[in-house]
Amino acid sequence: MGLGWLQAWLLGLPTAVVYGSLALFTSILHNVFLLYYVDTFVSVYKINKTAFWVGETVFLLWNSLNDPLFGWLSDRQFLSSQPRSGAGLSSRAVVLARVRALSWHGPLLALSFLAFWVPWAPAGLQFLLCLCLYDGFLTLVDLHHHALLADLALSAHDRTHLNFCCSLFSAAGSLSVFASYAFWNKEDFSSFRAFCVTVAAGSGLGFLGATQLLRRRLQVARREPGCSALAVDGGLCGEELPVGSEEVGSITLGQYLRQLARHRNFLWFVGMDLVQVFHCHFNSNFFPLFLEHLLSDHISLSTGSILLGISYVAPHLNNLYFLPLCRRWGVYTVVRGLFLLKLGLSLLMLLAGPDHLGLLCIFIASNRVFTEGTCKLLTLVVTDLVDEDLVLNHRKQAASALLFGMVALVTKPGQTFAPLLGTWLLCFYTGHDLFQQPPMTPVGSAQPWPEPPAPAPAQAPTIRQGCFYLLVLVPITCALLQLFTWSQFTLHGRRLHIVKAQRQNLLQAQTLDIKMV
Repeated sequence: MGLGWLQAWLLGLPTAVVYGSLALFTSILHNVFLLYYVDTFVSVYKINKTAFWVGETVFLLWNSLNDPLFGWLSDRQFLSSQPRSGAGLSSRAVVLARVRALSWHGPLLALSFLAFWVPWAPAGLQFLLCLCLYDGFLTLVDLHHHALLADLALSAHDRTHLNFCCSLFSAAGSLSVFASYAFWNKEDFSSFRAFCVTVAAGSGLGFLGATQLLRRRLQVARREPGCSALAVDGGLCGEELPVGSEEVGSITLGQYLRQLARHRNFLWFVGMDLVQVFHCHFNSNFFPLFLEHLLSDHISLSTGSILLGISYVAPHLNNLYFLPLCRRWGVYTVVRGLFLLKLGLSLLMLLAGPDHLGLLCIFIASNRVFTEGTCKLLTLVVTDLVDEDLVLNHRKQAASALLFGMVALVTKPGQTFAPLLGTWLLCFYTGHDLFQQPPMTPVGSAQPWPEPPAPAPAQAPTIRQGCFYLLVLVPITCALLQLFTWSQFTLHGRRLHIVKAQRQNLLQAQTLDIKMV
């Protein structure tokens, strides 16, 4: 009786809640990974500098290439599917295929997460294999999860509702950062390993349960006369909608790339997003360094750790406010406002100087929070680009995962450029090389290098000044570049409404064709 009631309650959960819960099961793993994987290999496994950079270089190549590779393998059949006996894939079949992929890749992501915390190979080899394995499964999960955002819903209102649930669950998942501090001990690693096993088990089981619920929801929605708004919007109720029944042959990768090269809004977007990814990772990499050299004399280590943890949670909570604004004003207007806010705050901080400590503390925190929040809003823009790609190229089905993968191909190099360019600029301006210092990384450090110890008093003003100029000039430069590229992006307002209407008309036309047959 009790199990039946629980099953009925779970099946009654809204689709958006079940979809959003997948973000929780990814977030609880990934935030712990970001905070501790470098510290584990540098301070616990004692990886040497050469092996570290070889691993990071190979990881850069794999991290950039696996998104379009997996996207192509996933979605090439949707570009022009070869029907059998006059029947092709359906919109509902596409969604079920993505959910089925998540049911496999989610638990495998949890298993690959565990491989970091037990030494089973030489440190350099384990570092390389763990990074590539974990990032491969993370990419598969992210691609299919983001693609579902475009496939489950069409209207801006429903997509922002799905994104709202993702932000809510991601914020809850970020609490694993705070819990991890209680178990982190570089001298006695056993308690932290037990914590990671618990987190991975919860994530793997969560993926299995959520994907099973999504499959049941889609099956029930198809049979019921009254479907949920999200299911109707995505074309998942009633008749099967065949995809590709008029297409012969298949689109090659070269043809697809030529189509993207003619997609003007895609090109302007990835240019802007490359800068955004660079800025997000610059803030993550240098956040502890800024605390060390700009605020260390005025805040305790525990306060710095708390600020670091809050900086992971606040962007998700921030989006709970920005997403309703997106429904009212549109994503384009909200993102442009955030760029202007970033530019204004940075100019104000530059004029105030490094000695206004209260303003400096607020700026360091808000700069990271707003930048990360903008990154999360841009997922909605990519779903609009999926719609425009479908309409411009007269596709029978949106290649959502593939387009997300192509965006990542262009923008992910920003993850590596951020620490490389930041460390080079700091060394060029101050002569301070981070790698020439003995490692002394604070608890929970997320930067991909050993953090330098406090400099000698004679060096301190120069290093402090260099960190301050990095802190304010990088956001100013990024904001100016982004405001220019974003001004060239036209998929908003009237054009966006036209694209949405054309995709909806295509969906309705497919439904009418099937009913006539």
